[in-house]
Amino acid sequence: MTTDYDIRFAIDPVSTSTMNTAELREQFLIDDLFMPGAVNWTYTHYDRMAVGGAVPGAKALALETIKPTGTANFLDRRELIAANIGSAGTITVDGRDYAVGERDMLYVGMGAKVVSFAGEGAKFYLLSAPAHAGHPTTLIKQSDAKRLDLGSQETANERSIFQFVNADSVKTCQLVVGLTSFAPGSVWNTMPAHLHDRRMEAYLYFDLKPDAFVVHLMGEPDETRHIIMRNEQAVISPPWSIHSGAGTGAYTFIWAMAGDNVDYTDAEKIGMDELL
Repeated sequence: MTTDYDIRFAIDPVSTSTMNTAELREQFLIDDLFMPGAVNWTYTHYDRMAVGGAVPGAKALALETIKPTGTANFLDRRELIAANIGSAGTITVDGRDYAVGERDMLYVGMGAKVVSFAGEGAKFYLLSAPAHAGHPTTLIKQSDAKRLDLGSQETANERSIFQFVNADSVKTCQLVVGLTSFAPGSVWNTMPAHLHDRRMEAYLYFDLKPDAFVVHLMGEPDETRHIIMRNEQAVISPPWSIHSGAGTGAYTFIWAMAGDNVDYTDAEKIGMDELL
């Protein structure tokens, strides 16, 4: 068996405010995503988002169903985005091969039956959410993503945001995914903070040096908490929580959302004076 999974139940903000460090990490941190020769999933009860990793190595790995989906095939009632954070690889969808380069993403629509991941050195970050319609499988290269250059050196948040999935590009049911990278010397992400009650979010932090980390901020604006994030770890952000962070150096992260709304601007901005 090359597929494993765990389940995370939804936690309310009052309960979260009472948690210690170990409890916060147990509930929200996703570790060991990228195990050689395996597909690992974390199935969440936040909008039923599933967060996973596939590292094929010398042998291709199949996208196998897991018990929480309740379906014969993983994508019978779901959609998938696979982002490659390793070297070039191949994803095969119902007999058709897609060459997925470093930092490219592949959208696979509901109804695909046979999906596999291949490529020694490839490392696929997987994101899946329930779907209501089948949309075409589409390769999205980083060069084709909508790019926004934001922030400044003075505020240590000079960064480039790549919107791989947005209203003007790939058609999805509810998955919205992008990538943010930082200029040297910049470390702050998503500050000023915001939250969006109509959709959850997951962050994958990577491109961190072995001795580096990111302090990921979460919680309600007046009851904030933090989780120390290492390279290639992901974190669950509930709809009621802010999601922001600062690293000990430049890094990259992939953000993914699922829920009732795919409008980027549908967010509640939190003033800098409101955080406690």
